[in-house]
Amino acid sequence: MPPEVPDTQRDPKRPILIVLHQERSSAGRVGHILERKGFTLDIRRPALGDELPPTLEAHSGTIIFGGPMSANDEEEFVRREIDWLSVPLLENKPYLGICLGAQMLARNLGGKVAAHHEGITEIGWYPLRATQAGKALMDWPAMVYHFHREGFDLPKGAELLATGDTYPNQAFRYGENAWGIQFHGELTRAMMHRWVVHGAHRFELPGAQLGKAHLEGRMLHDHPLRTWMENFLELIFMEGGAARGRDRGVQRQLPAS
Repeated sequence: MPPEVPDTQRDPKRPILIVLHQERSSAGRVGHILERKGFTLDIRRPALGDELPPTLEAHSGTIIFGGPMSANDEEEFVRREIDWLSVPLLENKPYLGICLGAQMLARNLGGKVAAHHEGITEIGWYPLRATQAGKALMDWPAMVYHFHREGFDLPKGAELLATGDTYPNQAFRYGENAWGIQFHGELTRAMMHRWVVHGAHRFELPGAQLGKAHLEGRMLHDHPLRTWMENFLELIFMEGGAARGRDRGVQRQLPAS
């Protein structure tokens, strides 16, 4: 008889639902890290017609990435994604929103997404400061990479984990398992080069850095950001973020509809 197959091999980790917003977008470094951890990726692009599942019973969690659109846009898929976020919230499944994904979470929770009142953007590398709540969870990088023109209000009941100079709400946690970050830790070197080329027209916006600063900043700041990104994914999807939340007295609440 063949040897007994361990349960861990018969029942591999459930996939992570990855939501992207453009045809050529990828999960980048985040996808690489998750695959090394033993997860498969269920990649969907609602902007191109892909459906989102009515439940996350078959998934370990969800990540919604960024995109050039706004969480305030009236496109049907944008509204649908924002409304769909009630699924991971109600099922208490791990969720991570990156940039647009964080803004969508904020909107689902009743927060506002808007441009800076002086029109200042964050496009390039900018300082990050962890709050006491953030420091209690993990170490944070001092500089992070941004590519956005809008920020979000901290939703009612959410816990601020990191702040910045121009956009004060940089990372937050809601309840046990919902997380949002305004900055990008997923970019590979190739992805950053593409963003610098295709997004060069935005470098003239107030507060934006020139492409050279993006690439030079990567040489200086990417290693701690990469380390943080791996640790953050470990915290959310593998180390029992829900248990940590219960230990710290975090209660999950949904806003009234």
